[in-house]
Amino acid sequence: MKGILREIGMIARALDSISNIEFKEYDLTKGQYLYLVRICENPGIIQEKVAEMIKVDRTTAARAIKKLEINGFIEKREDKDNKKIKKLFPTEKGKTVYPLIKREHDHSNRVALEGFSESEADILVDLLQRARKNIEKDWEYVKKGNKRQY
Repeated sequence: MKGILREIGMIARALDSISNIEFKEYDLTKGQYLYLVRICENPGIIQEKVAEMIKVDRTTAARAIKKLEINGFIEKREDKDNKKIKKLFPTEKGKTVYPLIKREHDHSNRVALEGFSESEADILVDLLQRARKNIEKDWEYVKKGNKRQY
């Protein structure tokens, strides 16, 4: 069996660690930048959708989003038609930090793909997206309280 998940995990942890260190000066820690990016790119998104995009449970998303709100990066607004729905929007502070996060992301992408041809990079993206879609099926299944058969 290939150790692809170990490799993906090491890459993800290394990049997360770098980002947490580099974004600490903006009071963004523990992956909060991931949430801020999704909210900046999808103003008006609801919390549940953000959790789904990042692949975390609702409680984890709620904690990170609350910290972003407390630190002034985002704000919650009631939906006009349904007062129970809270939509998430970046504040000016959030919009100011977003380009810095995006620049770091683009740099990390370039570093990761150094020495790859354009077609190799395309193939890698395609293969990783296929792997993600396979895993998403199990994620949805387990998220609903089911147990996987090994």
